[in-house]
Amino acid sequence: MPSKYLVVGGVAGGASTAARLRRLSEDDEIIMFEKGPHVSFSNCSLPYYLSGTVANVDDLVLMCPEKFRSQYNIDARVNNEVIAIDREKKEVEVKNLESGETYRENYDKLVLSPGARPIVPPIPGIEKANIHTVRNVVDIDRLQQDIEKTRPSRITVIGGGFIGIEVVENLIEAGHTVSLVEAAPQVLSQFDTDMAQILHKELIDHDVDLVVNDRVTAFDTNKVMLESGREIETEIIVMGIGVTPDSALAKAAGLKIGSTGAIRVDHNYRTSDPDIYAVGDAIQVYNPILRDYYTLALAGPAQRQARAVANHIHNIPVDYHGYIGSSVVKVFDYNAASTGLNERMLQNTSIEYDSVKIVPKDKVGIMPDAEELHFKILFEVPTGRIIGAQAIGRGNVDKRIDVIAATITAKGTVDHLKDLELCYAPPFGTAKDVVNMAGYVASNILHETFKQVQITEIRSLVEKGAFILDVREQEEWDVGHIKVAKHIPLSELRQRIDEIPRDQPVYVHCRSGQRSYNAVLALQYRGYTEVYNVAGGYIGLCFHEYFHDRMTGREPIVTEYDFT
Repeated sequence: MPSKYLVVGGVAGGASTAARLRRLSEDDEIIMFEKGPHVSFSNCSLPYYLSGTVANVDDLVLMCPEKFRSQYNIDARVNNEVIAIDREKKEVEVKNLESGETYRENYDKLVLSPGARPIVPPIPGIEKANIHTVRNVVDIDRLQQDIEKTRPSRITVIGGGFIGIEVVENLIEAGHTVSLVEAAPQVLSQFDTDMAQILHKELIDHDVDLVVNDRVTAFDTNKVMLESGREIETEIIVMGIGVTPDSALAKAAGLKIGSTGAIRVDHNYRTSDPDIYAVGDAIQVYNPILRDYYTLALAGPAQRQARAVANHIHNIPVDYHGYIGSSVVKVFDYNAASTGLNERMLQNTSIEYDSVKIVPKDKVGIMPDAEELHFKILFEVPTGRIIGAQAIGRGNVDKRIDVIAATITAKGTVDHLKDLELCYAPPFGTAKDVVNMAGYVASNILHETFKQVQITEIRSLVEKGAFILDVREQEEWDVGHIKVAKHIPLSELRQRIDEIPRDQPVYVHCRSGQRSYNAVLALQYRGYTEVYNVAGGYIGLCFHEYFHDRMTGREPIVTEYDFT
């Protein structure tokens, strides 16, 4: 006997669930409700309409109700909002937003995919401000039309997450003057502080007025007021603070809500009502590294969940492995990817960990497009289990983080990274890939072959008068160096070893960390016991110091920054 399935929400999770349900049965009745005017649009592509990368707003819409009907025999009802669930009668109440009428539909199974709502705090004066959010095609079209009509002297984006960063980039590409305000000390919280500084530099290098660690306290007509006392004159404001799970419908129906404020589901994505499922940004998911639940507003997980729900409804077993959170974002000329946990997340756990940071080339150095790749992995001590990674560079970062994500899923360790067989040709990578190199370094740290110090600690070491050894060549030193460093090129190290003290710790650096590693081993073999390699080297230090020096006006610890 045919069943009747209702799906609430017609974007990634909802549309994919409906399509998969149809692929598993030709006989069932499937109705999908979307309160907006579009179904199955490319949510993640919305900001790219602002720069013209996506030429037409209609290109953002991937499927229309007519195609759902003709290709899938799915009744996709736009401008229809599900306003209530009657679990006892197994019915939903729907409001047609065009006619204003309400009606009811019964169901055998109900799937909730309402997504998430943009966060718009009740900041004083907000009613005076020209506020926009970016969550759907209507939003982005309205913003673009407002820009064309207003011709603003400045657009201010509040929030430095994915949406905020992508909106900023595309507005700059379109020729606008843009301020970006982030209340936290950094943008893109999935990255550690030392990694985020690379992106800070990239933003200000592209003329973004970047304001971090400063909170919006009030709005006025064409004005944003900050906690620091600064006022930004701006005609258009885009709120990109983040999103919150849209769990109101589920909560009103008496479904269990998790500690995160999102809908609580089991490993089959069933809610506390066995005939109601939920997927996407509105649910909480399990993180197997944290061993706890959190929210994850990403399209990939929503697609996986959609398939799993349809499978479970049709009695196909579902494998639930949890979600570690893998993502990538473009920030002008840099690409930034991450997976698993970062140091901020680890601070609230009992997991003992260490990390390594390397800055090798992303392909063979003689290739004209070879670029530095800032690569960081975090691993558990003493097991060596990989628990997170971040990569930032102008080249291919997603490939490397994808490899780490797969390794984390397989419960791999840093020792496994050493032996991974990865594709190699000079235009694509190196024979010993970035991932392999990170494995070698992390394994050495784990097995105490040598010791390291993070670039975040160098300023305090300089201020304490620590002995810092620079083993780069003379021409590199001449471009820029740590002001208090002792310069002995690696090529001269063995002949000048008596110039290095044995009665205090020695901190060794080169440009990226590889030559200094060789110097550390050479010193260890000659009886030095307190010798440390500076992870990330001089280039990593320059990226870390530059933004803070520029924003605070503090005295640099380097004679000149070197990013080449």
